Amino acid sequence: MVSGTSRFLQPTAAMKPAPPPSPLVTAFGWASIKPIPGNKIRGRLGATPNLVKNSDIYIMETKIRAIITGATGMVGEGVLHECLLRPQVEAVLVINRKPGGVSHPKLKEIIHQDFFDISSIEDQLSGYNACYFCLGVSSVGMKELEYFNLTYTLTLNIATPLSKLNPGMTFCYVSGASTDSTEDGKSMWARVKGKTENDLMKLPFKQVFAFRPGYMHPTPGLKNVNKYYKYISWMYPFFRKFFPNMVSTLAELGLAMINATRFGYQTKIIEVKDIVALAKLE
Repeated sequence: MVSGTSRFLQPTAAMKPAPPPSPLVTAFGWASIKPIPGNKIRGRLGATPNLVKNSDIYIMETKIRAIITGATGMVGEGVLHECLLRPQVEAVLVINRKPGGVSHPKLKEIIHQDFFDISSIEDQLSGYNACYFCLGVSSVGMKELEYFNLTYTLTLNIATPLSKLNPGMTFCYVSGASTDSTEDGKSMWARVKGKTENDLMKLPFKQVFAFRPGYMHPTPGLKNVNKYYKYISWMYPFFRKFFPNMVSTLAELGLAMINATRFGYQTKIIEVKDIVALAKLE
């Protein structure tokens, strides 16, 4: 089990430039890296400061094979929905405590009760190159130790073995706006989320991105939308127009994770404006 707390700053390192194109061996066999001119992608976005500049962006032609947690919640269901729709994703594995009720040719589901110990299913978790970690709880009414256990400890207990099984994996963690990277602020939940982000980035994954969404407008037709959204979702057009750096759609979050896996990104902390920008990439 992962335990302990820290209040030291863990600075976020910028992504290293992509290597030159070459064949390589991956967990999925031989693959090639395809150069895409950076200006071709940037031209679709206009002035977007956090995209990789002055260099080509390289994409592995291998398609995405993703593990998703939290797929029975609103965020995870929305990310799963985008993965099933997109041809860039060829296989999805969801790990749930209860059946999610979704059937699709490229979807596999594992029912597992103890997320603090995944050793009994580790033999089914290799051969994936992305993890979209959407599992989380609200801190409302929780003491810090309980929230730390359900947020930090649980997440690291899943991420640590995944990093050993799949070193070529991109790990996308759903954190939250105003997370405290210093681990030393007054807000309990923000400190815990900050430590979780920082320690995930120390694991030997290919890439780790911490997504910090604000308000996420739900995808029409999905079933796990939080109940309070019916009281506020009508204000989405107003929020989008006047507070664009605080608002995205759930579909944009899913697309941003897919595109961060495919293209990479210059910053490891993905704020709302970055989510929107990443979602526009093709």
